[in-house]
Amino acid sequence: MMKKLIAAAALVLGIAAAPAAAQAKDAPIPCERACMEDLAGRFLDALASRDASKLPLAKNARYTENGQAMGFNNGMWQTASKVGAYRHVFADPATGQFGLFATMDENGHGLTLGARVRLHLGQISEVELVTYRTGAGPAWNDAGYGNLEKMQKPKALWSEVPPAGKRLSRQELIAAANNYFNAIENNDGKGYYPFTDDCDRLENGTLTSNNPGIVRMGGIDIGGMGCKEQFSTGLYGVVTEVHDRRFPIVDEERQAVFAFAVFDHCGCKKELVMPDGRKVDIGMFNKPSSILLAEAFKLKEGMIQQVEAVGTSVPYHSDPGWSH
Repeated sequence: MMKKLIAAAALVLGIAAAPAAAQAKDAPIPCERACMEDLAGRFLDALASRDASKLPLAKNARYTENGQAMGFNNGMWQTASKVGAYRHVFADPATGQFGLFATMDENGHGLTLGARVRLHLGQISEVELVTYRTGAGPAWNDAGYGNLEKMQKPKALWSEVPPAGKRLSRQELIAAANNYFNAIENNDGKGYYPFTDDCDRLENGTLTSNNPGIVRMGGIDIGGMGCKEQFSTGLYGVVTEVHDRRFPIVDEERQAVFAFAVFDHCGCKKELVMPDGRKVDIGMFNKPSSILLAEAFKLKEGMIQQVEAVGTSVPYHSDPGWSH
């Protein structure tokens, strides 16, 4: 009789028959490049299935999406629907972090994302996501999703591993990435811009250098120029402040840095003056605005060889929530 009563009570409380939910397996310690690349795939799969329990999440794991803190049951965890074809992973085993650029499908719409994932004792303790959704910017941005889907993987040079004697130190790599932000902030075209001749920049999946006609400013075909020539125009002076700069992921082996920053456009400049004296109207930037970016840099012998970024519009002078 007593056994029957206990069994009945267990059924009422729902504690008897159902097996415990499977616990996602922790990542190995240490988690090196292959491990991080595998975990990047698991992360995207979990996102597409809208099920964060498939990941080895730490109890107090933090998640932000475009600078907004939320739970792992909100934002893209409610809308992502399919893993895209493009994926680019940056591994930093020394800090237990990896960076990721990828394409996703969200309720039938294409999306590009940049992500940072941090591991602590085999579990994910932090996830930071920056997304660009088609329709949220100019047409050349919207074409980026399709471009990445066709590419499927980044240029081979991103994976090149230079000899140890030709590599920059971790701090030198960070300094080089920071110099890029210094060069773009209030850019006047008169600084030192250490880009290789074959440098290209990919923004939200679209090539915005050496791509004639893609981006114009005041009649200047800036998108058709190489990286160094672009900076030498002074037209990036529309960016009045680059703040909340962070360089959390340094892929020392491949000489790459995965960074985050907020680009402010104060809306207070009506025109820019190029080094040759030409004046360029920038009326399209006449309102305060900002862009939150996940941006990566490939270095070759101390010079920037490639840039890849995913950025999205955010309120002016936004705080992405990770700097303090």
